Amino acid sequence: MKTMMLLMALLVPLGACSRTEQGAAVGGLGGAAVGAAVAGNPVQGAVIGGAVGAVAGALIGRATEPGECRYRGRDGRTYIAHCPRGY
Repeated sequence: MKTMMLLMALLVPLGACSRTEQGAAVGGLGGAAVGAAVAGNPVQGAVIGGAVGAVAGALIGRATEPGECRYRGRDGRTYIAHCPRGY
C-alpha cells in the first residue's frame, strides 16, 4: 500500500509536463520496476531498466506531441505552421 501511495505521489505532478516528459517519467519508473524484479542484482537492474525505460518513454512521448506541418501555397512558397489536432 505504501509503495502504491509513493507511486501516485510521484505521478501527480506529471499533469504539468509535456508528453515527452510524461513518457520519460512513466517509462523510467516502469523500467526501473521491471528491471529490479527481473534482474539478478535488483539495484543494477533498476538502474539499467530505468534508463532504458526513460529513453523509450521519451521517444514515444515525443512522437505523440503535435508538431509543425509544412504547407505549399499556390505561389509555390512553403509555409510552416502548427499542425491541426490529430496530425
